[in-house]
Amino acid sequence: MTKDQLLTRRQALLAGAAAVGAAGTAGLFIAGTGGEEPVRAGAGPAAGPQARAALKPSAYRLQPLTGDAPPRTRPGRLAVRSEPIMEFPVRGRSMVLTFDDGPDPHYTPHILDTLAKYDVRAMFFVCGEMAAAHKELLARMAGAGHIVGNHTWTHPQLTQLKRAEIRDEMERTSDVIEDAYGEPPQWFRAPYGAWNRAAFQLGAEMGMEPLAWTVDSLDWTTPGTRTVVDRVESGAGPGVVVLSHDAGGDRSQSVQALRTYLPYLLDSGYHITVPRRRRV
Repeated sequence: MTKDQLLTRRQALLAGAAAVGAAGTAGLFIAGTGGEEPVRAGAGPAAGPQARAALKPSAYRLQPLTGDAPPRTRPGRLAVRSEPIMEFPVRGRSMVLTFDDGPDPHYTPHILDTLAKYDVRAMFFVCGEMAAAHKELLARMAGAGHIVGNHTWTHPQLTQLKRAEIRDEMERTSDVIEDAYGEPPQWFRAPYGAWNRAAFQLGAEMGMEPLAWTVDSLDWTTPGTRTVVDRVESGAGPGVVVLSHDAGGDRSQSVQALRTYLPYLLDSGYHITVPRRRRV
């Protein structure tokens, strides 16, 4: 898919997307940087340390397309969720940075360099066709302790695909991740935040939890570096999951914004964390 096609598709989906409330996340753990112990309980997102105008609910938010109750879970499988995880229950000032659509050889290395400079880890939800072309970047992510998740092969809207097509998109991507990253992904994010029952079921069968986001930086619209920075900083709070992008278009603003808001968050006392890996 070309960059122009991806932007056009996102713009079309933006017009019909709706914001929803946070999903329940009981029983998940966060492994913090700097030796922070994982905890279960916690509060929802709070305002950042500096007073800023409240961020309006993003129009580019997931719209869970679920209806029927999920089937019973087979032994050994993950539970099938009916909504994606949108934030993590934590105690203290911990939050998660995520980057979608890569890896891109022009932008992902700069993001990895900035994360390395401040010795923090993040989550990368990669598209299979990008990962297959740039496996060396997945290997670098693995070496630095970042988490790599599944974002499908071609970034389609899953709600418009047949179940077999969704499975193919997810399985092919998981295979590439396992080959290049060294282990299968444990997290999945639906393109455009368009979830359906098949995506939840198939993800659970493949051992992946569905992760959405709390704060959408909307960096893919290239609103200006300062705007991206303000959205992330004003949305910062315990358990928050931030959505940004390292591919799919010109991501120079995303790169520059990270260089500004990451030290701000750290200086403000936030721990930038990733979920603890499950033993498989």
